[in-house]
Parts: sequence; structure tokens; C-alpha cells
Amino acid sequence: MNRTAKGLLVAALVGVVGMAFRVSWNAQRDVARTVGADGTAALLYPFVVDGLMALALVATLVLTGRDKTFALRVLAGYTVASLVLNYVHGLVPELHGGGRVQLADWDPANWLLVLLATSLPVGSIFFGSDLVAKVLHHRPAPIADQDESEQLTVNRLGSDLHESTPAAPAEATELPAIESADPQSVTGPVELPQSAPALAVAALQHAPRRATGRVPESARTPRPTRTADELLGEARSATADWPDVELTAEAIRKAVRTSSANGRTLRDTLKAERAEQMTVIGAVAG
Repeated sequence: MNRTAKGLLVAALVGVVGMAFRVSWNAQRDVARTVGADGTAALLYPFVVDGLMALALVATLVLTGRDKTFALRVLAGYTVASLVLNYVHGLVPELHGGGRVQLADWDPANWLLVLLATSLPVGSIFFGSDLVAKVLHHRPAPIADQDESEQLTVNRLGSDLHESTPAAPAEATELPAIESADPQSVTGPVELPQSAPALAVAALQHAPRRATGRVPESARTPRPTRTADELLGEARSATADWPDVELTAEAIRKAVRTSSANGRTLRDTLKAERAEQMTVIGAVAG
């Protein structure tokens, strides 16, 4: 809708509200005289009711949430009150002359109507002040600015994640030779050198980087080199209580943490030693 159409719509609304205010003017003025207001007070009385209705209507267009609900309730309450006063003015012809008459023949109904008419000015002071305070303290959320900042954040994150792959890490310092090249002999965590850009991307993805494929020799955990005699001594100590059935290359390899080839060599050596011991024991016993 263009500005011209909006202007015409607002002008039509102002015209309708103004005519409705003029139609309701006489009824509220006469009711005010009936409940004891003087000429000036009766003349201003319509502004108390219909004026607050207009203020509540504007507040509903500005406020949000609970404040908007409160403004709608004030608007509905004063609309009903204005309707009741106009209805009573139409039922009681004596009100048209501006004299002091009863608003209803039944006393309780008359008391309620007088209470309603006299309480509307006090309510206008209270509710009008509250609505104005709510409108003045209302701070609408800058939706457009929030959408723009969120879009910029998404774009920056996307550009960071789609950066080119960083260059290969620098060569690590040469480490002592590992006793066995068997991948199963590598124990403990393996850490690969990473450059700063790679760490930044990993932080954004919220997931640790893991090495894939074969671990390079330079990245493996260094272990001290043992001689054949040391390995044999460890194997003897570890398998001293083992029966001959459990004396296998794989079990020895796991016990002393060595390669499969060393495990087979140690197995043959230990079995030969046991066979020689059995021969010696048999000869002595014979």
C-alpha cells in the first residue's frame, strides 16, 4: 500500500472517530450533569471517556506482549462504559433536560450507574498515566539490525570454513628408530602437528581432528631400543609360570611388547631352553 492510500485511510478513520465522538457527546454530558458535575465539568466529561479510548487504541498499536493486552482491556472496558452511558441516556428522557434525576428506577441499579459515571474520571487518570508510561518506556527490538548482524555472522563463519587447505606442516625433528614397524605395536595417543588455521577450523567445527590412514614414522611415540638379551630376559621372567601350551609367539609378543618376528624368535628360544632342561632332568633322574 502506497503512502497516499495510507494517508486516505488514516484521514477516514479520524473522520469516523470524530463523528462518533460528537454523537456520544450529548449523552455523556447529560449523564455528567445528572451525577452532580457543573457546566464546565460536564462539557469536559466526554473527553474523559472517549479520549481515553483513543489513547488506549494508539497504545495497542505501539505496545507488545502483556502491555498490549493491558491496553486492549482498558479499551474494551471504557468502550463498554461509554455504551452503557449512551444506553441509559436513551432510556431516560428526563436526562435530556440536564436535571438531577435517577438513572434507573431500581435503587441498586441507580447506585451502580452513578458509581460507574463517577469512577470513569478517576480511572482515566490511573489508566491513562499507566498507558503513557508504558509507551514511553517501550523499546522495540531492532529486528532489521538483528537479521543483518546474524547474516553477517553466518557469512563470516561460512567464509572461514571454506578457506583453502593450509600448507603441509613443517618436518618434525628426527626421532630414534622404532624397534618394530608393526602398526599393532604402537600404543598410546598419536598427535600430529597442526598449523594455526587448521586449529581454528577444528574449533569452529567443535570436533577433534583424528589421524586417518597409517601413522607416519616421525609421529609415533619413541620407545627405547632393547637388545636381544634384554628381550630374552624379559620373556623368561614373563613366561616362567606359563605351561607349554600357552607359550605362543603372539602371547610372548604382547607380554614383552615387541614385534611378531621377535615374538617367534623368543618362542623358539624358550621352547628350546625348556626342552634342554627336560633332557637334563631326565638324564639326572636316570
